[in-house]
Formats: sequence, C-alpha cells, structure tokens
Amino acid sequence: MLAENAIRPFVIGRKAWLFSDTTKGAQASAIHYSLIETAKANGLEPYSYLTQVLKALPYADMVEKLEALLPWNIKNTHFSG
Repeated sequence: MLAENAIRPFVIGRKAWLFSDTTKGAQASAIHYSLIETAKANGLEPYSYLTQVLKALPYADMVEKLEALLPWNIKNTHFSG
C-alpha cells in the first residue's frame, strides 16, 4: 500500500511527461522527482528541503558538502514543515 501511494503522482503525471521530448529534459525530471520522493521518505517537507538545498548548493565546493545536502543527511529540524 505504501509503495502504491508513493508512485501514484507518477501515474497521474504520466501524460504530462510525454512533453519531455528530449533526453536531457527527461533526465532533469527524473532527478527532481527522485529528490522530492527521497525527501518525503526521509520525513522532510519537499518544498522547504529544495529551497534550502538550492540556496546552499553554490557554496558546496567539496564532495562532503554536497553529500551533506542529501535528504538522508539532513536533520528534520531544519527542513520539516
């Protein structure tokens, strides 16, 4: 049941994805959806998480700083609701 609920947005949005007419566009969509669903799976509110990550990303000049921005490395106090 949880898995079905997790993929429901993908099934509903399937027609919209037909307009992702390039490989790069489809790849960008896949990255965004993966980040959003992974944030949800880690108990984070996706909009807050992405907002903070996009603000911090320009300053992540080392692999460790990039890894710290991944959803499973974020403390819920900063990015939830």
